[in-house]
Amino acid sequence: MTLSLHRIFPILGWARHYSAGNFSGDLSAGIITAILLVPQAMAYSALAGLPPEIGLYASITPPLLYAVFGSSRTLAVGPVAVASLMVAHALSTIAVQGSTDYIAAALVLSVLIGLCFIVIGFLKLGFLTEFLSHPVMSGFTSAAAIMIAFSQLTPFAGFSERLHFLDFFDNGNPFTVLDRINTTTFLIGAISIALLYLARTYLERVIRQVPALLPLAQGLSKTGPLLVLVLMTTLVMMFELDQTDAVAVIGIIPEGIPSLQAPEFDLDLIQDLVPSALLITLISYVESVAIAKVLASRRRQKLDVNQEAWGLGFANLGAGFTGGSPVCGGFSRSVVNFSAGANTQAAAIITALLIGLTLAFFTPLFYYVPKTVLASIILVAILDLVNVKGFIKNLTYDKADGLAEGITFIAVLSLGIESGLLVGIGMSLTLHFWRSSRPHIAIVGQVGETEHFRNILRHKVKTFPHLLALRIDESLFFANASYLENFILGEVANRKEITDVLLICSAINTIDGSALHTLEMMHEELASSGVELHFAEVKGPVMDRLQQTDFFKNHQEGRVFLSAFDAFKALKAKANPLLNDPDWSI
Repeated sequence: MTLSLHRIFPILGWARHYSAGNFSGDLSAGIITAILLVPQAMAYSALAGLPPEIGLYASITPPLLYAVFGSSRTLAVGPVAVASLMVAHALSTIAVQGSTDYIAAALVLSVLIGLCFIVIGFLKLGFLTEFLSHPVMSGFTSAAAIMIAFSQLTPFAGFSERLHFLDFFDNGNPFTVLDRINTTTFLIGAISIALLYLARTYLERVIRQVPALLPLAQGLSKTGPLLVLVLMTTLVMMFELDQTDAVAVIGIIPEGIPSLQAPEFDLDLIQDLVPSALLITLISYVESVAIAKVLASRRRQKLDVNQEAWGLGFANLGAGFTGGSPVCGGFSRSVVNFSAGANTQAAAIITALLIGLTLAFFTPLFYYVPKTVLASIILVAILDLVNVKGFIKNLTYDKADGLAEGITFIAVLSLGIESGLLVGIGMSLTLHFWRSSRPHIAIVGQVGETEHFRNILRHKVKTFPHLLALRIDESLFFANASYLENFILGEVANRKEITDVLLICSAINTIDGSALHTLEMMHEELASSGVELHFAEVKGPVMDRLQQTDFFKNHQEGRVFLSAFDAFKALKAKANPLLNDPDWSI
């Protein structure tokens, strides 16, 4: 019973052995992560087209619920850039950004995403994270980063209206938009980016000069966004730039922590949002599990991907019922949390409490926060998402993976987030099936007098003219069985001296019904030509299934060998003048 409760509520596992030593690390990590999260949450909320407080609301209840149900001890849950962009895209056709209907739809979307995660956890579908290939994810995030960058140009440069990519080519001249820039806003944004970059590059070195702060240097170096935010907010407030130069500021943020509230569910709205909820869930799941696995492996901790679905599910349900936007595990935030000394999810609880205190008592301080600074924080944060080196590496190593990444990138930019992502997933699966339908088939021979057999194209090996020995480096199923059949029949037709065909099955993990039928038909075709079909090194689970079939019951005798070496010894005795030559003996 205890084990079952620990599996449902992972918090019981680490809380039972919690110590004062753990608390010191969790406290410092919780404080540093909260400092990073305040500006990030407001910035990502703006990216989603929502008021800044929505991002802060999503940083309180969701981390608390994840701490109870999540299996990672250091994953930091909250609003993230890519998911926020997908939220904005999903809601763009539902209502006007910032309107009451828009906010209400965002809460419904959070609940739907939470339910999708719960279904994944209940049905133990954690393996779904393996079906979205790395090249497709890389192409998607790179394109999403560019879309995020363009979406932030409006608040960054102070444009009076939201611009799209094509607006830069209005009247055939991309410089026409320059006339609409608010110079003061643009300067604040540009200085913010410069300071953020400097903090990202040099702040850790500066902090390491203080011996007392040395253990926290890596974590504290990530607090640059808050320092820049405070500095620029002070400048705007002192010189009243919101009044004199029309610098856009956040304005009034409602005081108080979020209360429990049920979103207004509408059947038509749910039907419109379900496709987006599914895709956001998939992307959020892959992103969260990827970073959680990395952090868990560094400390040799276990991660349950199905339990992660439960944790993220309840986190998003908590967001939807407390006025927050969709959440998932953030890469940079989790790394900061980890490097700042987080030992357990107590760090996330401390972060959530600090965000709650901020909302309860300090929201008036955010009135003069320039929107251009929030845009700058996003622009600097997404620099690492555009992975050009990764694309070149994939294209060089495997052209199919490079093609999938490139097509996903182009599709997302040209067709939109959801359609582009579906194109990328479809392309990835298509390439997978295409490669699986063309398995590598090696004609092998014996290496010297050893019991090893290698490809005749790569090694100097011993072969027999009458024996065609093949190693199939793929499981056999409906899509590739015909390819194997055509290959074998083609070799037999071209080499009249062949009397035996040996299939070395060391790389075959499964043989489905369609492949079995193909083997049966091929056996009959070969037998009609005086050629016998043999098998070697058939794996136990595969043999267990084959032995139940009439094909093996009727034809197993003398045709199934434990090893390729045994097969060669038995089959070399076939009548052939060359076998009398001692150079061909085994």
